[in-house]
Amino acid sequence: MFFPESRVRVFLYGQPADMRKSFDGLYALARQGFTADPLAGHLFVFANRRGSQVKILYFDRSGWAVWAKRLEAGSFIRNWSEMRSAEIDCTALKLMLEGMEVKQQFKRYVLRREG
Repeated sequence: MFFPESRVRVFLYGQPADMRKSFDGLYALARQGFTADPLAGHLFVFANRRGSQVKILYFDRSGWAVWAKRLEAGSFIRNWSEMRSAEIDCTALKLMLEGMEVKQQFKRYVLRREG
């Protein structure tokens, strides 16, 4: 996956998803779970009940793509009771895919736009 990180939005689905779902099933979950348009090129992240498998659905200019990763040990999501559907940034997605859990996120500075 090669995306311009400043322009891509990442949405994490806050409930366990059936990993047997492919393009159409994941598209339906994305439409139900988020207000963002799945056809806009955003990333939609889904995990299974055990948290050991993740699928990322996205739409590029030529069609749908699904990227999947399964862990041999450990899990991407530790506790489903604390999970909520939300937008995360690319850094949080990368950390999640590497097996690191972010508890709190602090930004050193905030960009202010003169308007």
